[in-house]
Amino acid sequence: MRKLSFCLSTILLLTGLAYADQLPLPAQVRASARLLTLPVKLALLYPRQPDEKLIVPVAGVRVREIGNSWHAPRAGGRLHEGQDIFAKRGTAVYSATDGYVVRVGENTLGGHTVWVMGAGGRSYYYAHLDAYAPNLAVGDHVTPQTVLGYVGTTGNAIGTPPHLHFGVYTSAGAVDPRPLLTDRP
Repeated sequence: MRKLSFCLSTILLLTGLAYADQLPLPAQVRASARLLTLPVKLALLYPRQPDEKLIVPVAGVRVREIGNSWHAPRAGGRLHEGQDIFAKRGTAVYSATDGYVVRVGENTLGGHTVWVMGAGGRSYYYAHLDAYAPNLAVGDHVTPQTVLGYVGTTGNAIGTPPHLHFGVYTSAGAVDPRPLLTDRP
């Protein structure tokens, strides 16, 4: 009887945590709940089929306007692992898919960056952002209607025209995102 009671209590607690970020609770409690439940939410994404099509993540840009920068040579003998999507500085950058924000931060190459994990365990990388969307945080659920940030030139893109570096990664490595992209409705 005690085991059953413990199991039911655990299920109720986890269920409550899973929805705590949607309840009228203090912001700190909602943020903690998002982080505590994120590993479970990510684990549930893995068995799902990855998206066959992704919506262009930059507002106002059509697929036909995106040049092909996949595997273009880069400094240090690297190859470009993504597509550069050029737009006016400050243009909204949206998530290309449903998923969860797993990292918001800075690095030398990408500058202001956001990582989103989607179905099938695919990771989506948004780099060179001028700024992040207000209140964007690790653990947030995102959709193609969610603004992640704004086109910029941070990281190693300083001195280049404003653009979003958009990368798609699987367990096998980088995938060219261009053939997956479809126009934003």
